[in-house]
Amino acid sequence: MTMGRIHKLESFGLVDGPGVRFVVFLQGCRMRCRYCHNPETWKISGGEEISPEALFSKVYRYKSYWKNNGGVTVSGGEPLLQLDFLTEFFEICRAHAVHTALDTSGNPFQSLPEYLEKLDRLLRVTNLVLLDLKQFDAKAHQNLTGFSNENILQFAKYLSEKEIPLWIRRVLVPGLTDLPEDLQKTGEFIRTLKTVERIEVLPYHAFALPKYEELGISYSLKDAKAPTEEEVKNAEEKLGMKS
Repeated sequence: MTMGRIHKLESFGLVDGPGVRFVVFLQGCRMRCRYCHNPETWKISGGEEISPEALFSKVYRYKSYWKNNGGVTVSGGEPLLQLDFLTEFFEICRAHAVHTALDTSGNPFQSLPEYLEKLDRLLRVTNLVLLDLKQFDAKAHQNLTGFSNENILQFAKYLSEKEIPLWIRRVLVPGLTDLPEDLQKTGEFIRTLKTVERIEVLPYHAFALPKYEELGISYSLKDAKAPTEEEVKNAEEKLGMKS
C-alpha cells in the first residue's frame, strides 16, 4: 500500500479550481520560492501519514457541496513529489466520478521514459492542472525559487500535447515578478499551449510572514508591497487574459 503525507485539509475551497473544492495540501517541496506562503510544507517528512483510501473517505463525505462542477484539488507543497500516492488517490476519485485538479509548480517533471510512464498514469485520471509559471527567464526563476524552469516549461508543453486542460497562474510581486518583458514572454509562451482555459494573476501578500518568524526562517521580501489594481490589470493584459 502506498502511503502519503498530508499537511492539511480544506473542505470548502473556492479559489482552487472550478466550483466548490475539497483541497488536500501534501507535504514536501524542493523549491524555496521567496514568496512561499506555506513554508511549513517544505519538509516531506512532516504532516500526517495516510493511505489513498483513508484520504478519500475523508474527502467523499463532502460530495454534497460540490454540486455539478466542484470536486477535489490536490496542492502542496508540491504534489508531484508524491506521484504514486497522488495517482492512487486520483484513481479512486475517478472511480467515484469525482472531478480532480492538480495544483503544481511542475518542478519534479523529468522527460525520462520511466517518469513519463508514471506521469501518464496520473494524467489519465486528472481533469485539470493548475500550473504556476512563476517566471519565464531562467536566471530570474533561479533567483526566485532556487531552480531553473527549463523542465517546468517542458512540462507545460507536455500537458498541452496530452490535451490536459490548464489553468495558468502567476503570483505578482512588484519589482520581482512583474517585469514587463518577462510578463510579455510568459504570455507569448502561454499562447503556444493548446489547452489553456484560464490565466490567473494572484496578487502577492505578506500574510505568511509570522510563519517564517515562528519557524526561524529568513524572509527576503519583508519590504515587498502588494500590487495595485492597475499593476494587476497590466500583468493580466501582458499575459493575454481576456477582459
